[in-house]
Amino acid sequence: MAVQTLMPTNGVNNIVMNPNLIGYLAASLTTISFFPQAIKTLRSGDTRGISLRMYCLFTSGVVLWSIYGWIVGNGPVLFANLITLIPAIVVLTMKLSHLR
Repeated sequence: MAVQTLMPTNGVNNIVMNPNLIGYLAASLTTISFFPQAIKTLRSGDTRGISLRMYCLFTSGVVLWSIYGWIVGNGPVLFANLITLIPAIVVLTMKLSHLR
């Protein structure tokens, strides 16, 4: 059952807001914002500008957020992080391979 909240607008009308809809919109925007840099890195193969420490922390955080979203049944959190995890792992793997 979806949770809905009524938000007053100037005291005249009420707009029905679905928190999951807002969550999916936010998740989509933040996930999409990650892709241009990941695509640029994948196309160029250049990982020199990427901090290994930052990318390890970022990817670990994405894994943990995915686990959290799954455990609590939060679709937007799970959705966004699973999608972000794919290019994050690819770029991290590229960075690690360039260290050798």
